[in-house]
Formats: sequence, C-alpha cells, structure tokens
Amino acid sequence: MDESFEPMQTTSEEKPGGDIYNLIDKGQSDSSERAGGWGSLPDVCLRHVFRCLSDEDRVSADLVSCHWHQVMHSPSLWRFRFFHFNGRLSKYTQSEYCSAVAYARSLGVYLESLEVCLCPPRKSSIARRLEQTLTGLLSELTSVKAPLRSLSIVKMELERTPWTTSLRSSIVHSLIEFLQTGGSKLTSVCLNGMRNSLPHGLEVLSALALSQTRLTPRCYISSLDLRGFFSGSLTNVHLNPSVPCILCQLPGLTYLTLSYSWLSDELLTALQHRGQQEQGRDGNPLQSLSLHCSLHEPHQQLVFGNSWSNLVSTCPELKVRITVEQVIDTNRLARILLPEIPLTEFNMTGSYSTDEDWSAKPVLRDLLPQYRRSLQFLSLDLRNSEESLDEELLGLVKVCERLEQLRVWAFLDLRTMERLLHMRLTKRSLLNKIKVRIYSMEDEIEEKEEQLEQILCPYLGLPPELDLYVMVYPFV
Repeated sequence: MDESFEPMQTTSEEKPGGDIYNLIDKGQSDSSERAGGWGSLPDVCLRHVFRCLSDEDRVSADLVSCHWHQVMHSPSLWRFRFFHFNGRLSKYTQSEYCSAVAYARSLGVYLESLEVCLCPPRKSSIARRLEQTLTGLLSELTSVKAPLRSLSIVKMELERTPWTTSLRSSIVHSLIEFLQTGGSKLTSVCLNGMRNSLPHGLEVLSALALSQTRLTPRCYISSLDLRGFFSGSLTNVHLNPSVPCILCQLPGLTYLTLSYSWLSDELLTALQHRGQQEQGRDGNPLQSLSLHCSLHEPHQQLVFGNSWSNLVSTCPELKVRITVEQVIDTNRLARILLPEIPLTEFNMTGSYSTDEDWSAKPVLRDLLPQYRRSLQFLSLDLRNSEESLDEELLGLVKVCERLEQLRVWAFLDLRTMERLLHMRLTKRSLLNKIKVRIYSMEDEIEEKEEQLEQILCPYLGLPPELDLYVMVYPFV
C-alpha cells in the first residue's frame, strides 16, 4: 500500500446511520429535487459521484435531501474500506478506534473488502490501543456477519518489543475466531508482515485450513499472501512438517505468495500432490507462486530441481515470480534460480557492498538467460557505480523471447537506450513497457539530460503500444 495514500476515516459521529442523520426532517420539502440539475440526477449517476467523495463530503451530501440520503445508503458505496492505524504517539488519534468499530457496526453488513495497514507501535501503550482496535473491529465484523470476500491486514510486525505476549495472543486469537466464525465467504486473505512466532503462525494457518472444511456453503480461499508471516528470526520454518501439510488442505488455492524461507522439497511435493487432487476432481491447480527472498530472512536452504519439475507436471499453467532483495551472493542466487523453475517474473534489488567482491554480471549473463522462453517481466535496481552492465543487460533482453516489461534502475551508458530501442523495434515486438532510470552523479545530470534528448529525438514516432519512460536520476 502506498504510504502517501491518505485513507478515509469515518468517526462514530460521522457514520451513515448515526445520530447526525436523525437531524434530517423527513417531511421537509425537497427543493433540490424539484429544482432539477443535481437534484434530478438518477441514482446510478449519484452513486458514481458519491464514490469519489471523502467521508466528510459524504456526510455533507447525505444532508442535502431525502433522495441523496437514500442513495448514500446504497450498499455499493460501502463495500470497500481501508483503515490506516498509526503506531506513533505523535500521530495517533483516538478516533481511529471509534472509526473502525463504528464503521463495522453500522456498515459492516455491506462490507466485502477490508484493508488494514498498521504502522508498527513504538510504545506498549500504543500497542494496547492498536490491539483494542483490531480485536474490536474483528469482533464487530463477526457480530454483523459481514460478507467479507477479501481481508488484508498488513505490517503488524508482532515480533516487535512493544507487542507484549498477552497482546500478541489476543490479536492472534481474535483473528482465529473471525476466520472460524465470520470468514465463510473469504476468497482472498493477505497477512503480509504479521511476523508471528512459529506456534502462533501455525495456529492461524490451521484456522484457515479448518475454515475450508467446515464452512457451508463453501467459498474457498483462492488467493493467499503470507509474505513476512513468520518472524524473520525463525530459521526452521522450511523444516516444520506442519507447514506443507496445512497448505495442502486449501483446496481452492490458485495464487500463493510466500517468503522464500518457507520453501522446501517437502512443500513443493505437498503442492504437487494437491495439484494431483485438483486434477482428479476437475478443480483449479496452483496457477501462481510468488516467492520473496530477503537478505534478513533465511534463504540458504537447498531445494532440488526435480521437486520443481514434479510440481510443474501437475500444475502445467504455473507461473513463478521471484523477488530478491539485497541477496548479492552469486552462489546463493544460483541455488535459488534453478533452471527447472517456470519463472515468468524476476525482481531484484542489489546494492554493491565494499565488504564483498560481488558482480551482477553472472546473474545477467548466466542465471537469467536460463528463462529465455518463460521470462515476461524483469525489474532490476542495481547501484553499479563501479561496474558496467550495459552489454550484459542488452544480451539478456536479446535472448528473452517473451519479455513484455522491462524496468531498470542502474548506471548505464546513454547509448544503451538507443541500442535497446533499436532492438525493440527490430526483434522484440512483445516488449511494450520500458522504464529506465539512469543513475548519474549530480554534477553531470544536466549534461546527460541534453545528450539523452538528442539520442531519443529520432525515436519520437514510436509505436503507440510502446510505453516508454526514460530519465536521468541523481545517485545519492
């Protein structure tokens, strides 16, 4: 979630259905409706307009007329909600708790998609308030039987010190209770950054799996995002036999996102068996597996290529996406990027370290070309101030037959853009989205911008389907 996005908040005094709406005189003359113009707009048009309003403006619009008041209570206006709970004392407001609980109590019956983003608390007092907010929100959603189809709670980071043992247990148990009693219609769940202990994490996963077997009518979870679900200090998640066993019990799962620390031969084998079961009952096998590998999480476990091959045999449409952050050891990357993986998207952020003699050339020249027939999306952010990567990058683009999107932030020669565009126009017609940020020292930016403009000038008549973005950017 973009941190610059300002979420809409509805306080208990401002919520539709609250006391403020009792101020409307239902018998008053509706002059705005008789006058035409805005007052005579059909309901469908008003709903489109109201969808664009902030909560404060919605309250004002609700008071305009009886007609607008009725339209404002249309379920389609309240099906999605985003809350941001701040964990910093200087920015925390008590209304966050009132807003969330009041919304769930009054409008939860319409709610189909809920996103909650937390700024991790720095003090235990704020952690207690956030715990009250989350548990109260989940309790109200259960009470009103909210028809939630999508639930996203991100960045809880329960491993932080301000979360005491009792607060962590309270949040986990509230979430489990909601999943077991109020999550009957969920098809998408995101618990990115929850950072559970192993026992708490397994409890939540078991509740997810159990909800798939007990609920009637069944709405299987098809999308599950568990990046950062376990604490980053845990080194044995991939060794725990319960993890693959639980994931195998999610029959409708087609989109799965995990931290790389989960990955093991046993997990891939469990997903393979699950794929065989889905084939036997004409279900949907796993279609997308996204793996996020970070320097600060375990990622050195050995996984065999035949485990990937066996999984692909039962999930022929499987697309794998791998994101690597600051893992710059070539040997480790070689153990991750096995040729048997049906890799369609690769994202890498790597900063050169003075402590390590590392080069990105083997990744571009040797590892990624293994996926020349499958790679469609490539994103690289490489601070290669001491190393030229132009030839390796162009060589990679040249061999990747199905590449559709390229995003590169790196130190590059300006002429590389000219060669890249020539390659796109002559050999790579599928490559229709190119975004390049060319790093430069600040005192050279103006000169390089002029040079870049001259280089791109002959390419002003590019094909309309090509989305091109190039800029010179100061390296800090």
